[in-house]
Amino acid sequence: MSVVETFDSEIDLEAEMEALGRRARESARVLAKASPSQKDRALYAAATSIRAHVSDILSANDKDMAFGESRDLKGSFLDRLLLTEERIEAMASGIEEIAKLTDPVGSVAAEWDRPNGLQISRVRTPLGVIGVIYESRPNVTADAGALCLKSGNAAVLRGGSESFHSSRAILNCLQEGLERAGLPEHAVQLLPTRDRTAVGIMLTMSNDIDIIVPRGGKGLIERVQKESKIPVIAHLDGNCHVFIDRGADKDMARDITFNAKMRRVGICGAAETLLVHQSVAASHLPAILDQLISAGCEIRGDAATQALDDRVIAAADADWDTEYLDKILAVRVVEDATAAVDHIAEHGSSHTEAIVTENADEATFFLNNVDSAILLHNASTQYADGGEFGMGAEIGISTNRLHARGPVGVEQLTTYKYVVRGNGQCRP
Repeated sequence: MSVVETFDSEIDLEAEMEALGRRARESARVLAKASPSQKDRALYAAATSIRAHVSDILSANDKDMAFGESRDLKGSFLDRLLLTEERIEAMASGIEEIAKLTDPVGSVAAEWDRPNGLQISRVRTPLGVIGVIYESRPNVTADAGALCLKSGNAAVLRGGSESFHSSRAILNCLQEGLERAGLPEHAVQLLPTRDRTAVGIMLTMSNDIDIIVPRGGKGLIERVQKESKIPVIAHLDGNCHVFIDRGADKDMARDITFNAKMRRVGICGAAETLLVHQSVAASHLPAILDQLISAGCEIRGDAATQALDDRVIAAADADWDTEYLDKILAVRVVEDATAAVDHIAEHGSSHTEAIVTENADEATFFLNNVDSAILLHNASTQYADGGEFGMGAEIGISTNRLHARGPVGVEQLTTYKYVVRGNGQCRP
């Protein structure tokens, strides 16, 4: 028997995980039948509870920040962990935005009639129980719990060990909202311990959890994909590209590249490689390089890029395959759009790519031939976000080819069933 200490008490981990899974499955059955208005009442009540407990959430976050500092976490990780009154308000507002979304459950995706008189429809239905494993960001507790609730799914959450207290304080608000709406509080649960053993158990709970969604660094994703006995919706890397085509507006190319790399360097939609058409390298690239380097971004480039700015470091082969999540950008001059597409196919992670061009034919070629979850024309890769797509919050970006691809919002957290209506037909 494994006995694990939480911040509350010691528990029998195997028994507690079994009970947690049972509660989640029971709650999922109730949520699947809940009306849209009942789910929305729970969400609005949860947002109200978060606003009413700001001081409690901040106090819990102080404990987590102290824990993170004691482990010498990098500044970028501490920033993800930090909660402020503004971030807590954004959390509450985000839950309300999810409540305003159209409820996908029960919607008819397609319907048709057969010659024999059968009427067939494809109807959206919840997935069941969704397990979400994430790192550092305590706000994911609110986002994931709210998205699962809106889509009629129970949620089993495993936040990062650094955000243990913050996530628990946010969970209390979500469960208060569920209770006020007459829904089971165990529709959203957190694993009760920091012990990583619990994650290993969670990944084998195929009788109680229907889908696993990991959200975090490469190490976490690799572990989940290796150990999970449950289907996984995930992306391994966000090795995103910007391609400046020969038809690119010079100022637009500079602005989009800078935003794609530097707005927030630690998110999965941040650009990691810049590709530039050889015909505009001399005219467009120097200003781009100067702006990036002046802002503290290290440039690792090929020989053609180095020839344009002596501050550029020679790129190694590994740079084309690296998700830096830092102020580092790999830059390569390519022969044409075909070479850019080939580079992305060889080195990309099928996440997000952008082309900057005023040439409609070149844009169409790029959009049709790059196989990534998100493609943009004349826009920054930092728009790779469910909220920016008008989908409300998202539980992550999927590079899977099955079930969900791109931002995973409420609709992507449903599956479907076929409903067939007849008037006495018997198959001959």
